[in-house]
Amino acid sequence: MCSSSWKTMAVALALLLELCFVIKIESFLADRIVRLPGQPFNLSFQQFSGYVPVDYKKHKALFYYFVEAETDPASKPLVLWLNGGPGCSSLGVGAFSENGPFRPNGGVLVRNYHSWNREANMLYLETPIGVGFSYATNSSSYVAVDDQTTARDNLVFLQNWFRKFPNYRHRDLYVTGESYAGHYIPQLAKLMVEFNKKQNLFNLKGIALGNPVLEFATDFNSRAEYFWSHGLISDSTYKVFTSVCNYSRYVREYYRDSVSPSCSKVMSQVSRETSKFVDKYDVTLDVCISSVLSQSMPINPQQVSERVDVCVEDKIVNYLNRKDVQKALHARLVGVRRWTVCSNILDYQVLNLEIPTISVVGSLIKAGIPVLVYSGDQDSVIPLTGSRTLVSRLAKELGLETTVPYRVWFEGKQVGGWTQVYGNILSFATIRGASHEAPFSQPERSLMLFKSFLEGKPLPEVF
Repeated sequence: MCSSSWKTMAVALALLLELCFVIKIESFLADRIVRLPGQPFNLSFQQFSGYVPVDYKKHKALFYYFVEAETDPASKPLVLWLNGGPGCSSLGVGAFSENGPFRPNGGVLVRNYHSWNREANMLYLETPIGVGFSYATNSSSYVAVDDQTTARDNLVFLQNWFRKFPNYRHRDLYVTGESYAGHYIPQLAKLMVEFNKKQNLFNLKGIALGNPVLEFATDFNSRAEYFWSHGLISDSTYKVFTSVCNYSRYVREYYRDSVSPSCSKVMSQVSRETSKFVDKYDVTLDVCISSVLSQSMPINPQQVSERVDVCVEDKIVNYLNRKDVQKALHARLVGVRRWTVCSNILDYQVLNLEIPTISVVGSLIKAGIPVLVYSGDQDSVIPLTGSRTLVSRLAKELGLETTVPYRVWFEGKQVGGWTQVYGNILSFATIRGASHEAPFSQPERSLMLFKSFLEGKPLPEVF
């Protein structure tokens, strides 16, 4: 009798869990944000946020924040933005510290007048499962998450999001992001291209990758030259950093719990000379930078990474953990007590870091998808030198001729950076004075780059 009662209770609990999880793909009106606490009045654009299920059997749902364009959203493209980590929030990092319409400051939201929703309808996705407000009701979904799982979930998210927002289904679509999104984005775009062969759903017009991880060894090992050329390490340390133990070898050893004495010695010397008082994500600007820059956690293993100022992150964390804010966002905490910038429950397969995605980028170009790779030139974590090398090499492999020779580009009356274009389909650009998170540190120049990318036009040659 007792056993029967327990079985009945177990079935009832399972049914209750099912009911708690079921998220109907309703009209977008159900997700409309009436007003975020502290936001300015008289906004000219609408905001939406909520959940989209990506796996009913495993009870997985991804959280999104969607901001329509400031003017004439019906004529503007749709842009999906993904942050890296793996495991860091596109809501907290991308939307609220980089290129979204607001930045938290105390109890209010301050307008970002260089928000990317001036040019597009911006969709920010908290991915993978376990990041930010995204969740699964079974914690096993947070274990052994990898690039393939993430790409599949992101594809299903977009399919189901279009069911919520059918008026965006055939809109020009761009996928953008930074850092480890150099893995997320190409693999998602590849799935979109493959899906379109069966059912033409995604009107993919291009991808943009900011300071991205594309090829492990080239990206990581360009760090030594960057440190040396910017005066962060000595000649002798540069020599051992490139001969005795380079950075890709150290990271390989670190994530296999087998750091050799020689690598440990080299990394200690590098850390001592570069100083814990220099932010590796922005080696020159003396500004208050947030530890949300830890969206590159696997790129900077704990042994050699330094804590940076948390002033900006504190504002974001405090704001997004307010109950009234979560209510306004239609968000909930499942399996965690607090919203965090980077997930502490996600077990990501960090060795995916070693799988190159530059070849996937090449396949997208062959499929006719324009690609922009851009670099904040003050970032030593994924330096511009590695990205430029990879783009140039890819252009050569694909037989793409230079269509815009290497030159400066302008924003306002100042040089915004440098650019080169291959075959009118593959572009490389730097953003002068920008950190790893370019829109955070150089919002005006980043917006100009974004605008030119969407319009398919060369960056301005004159001011």
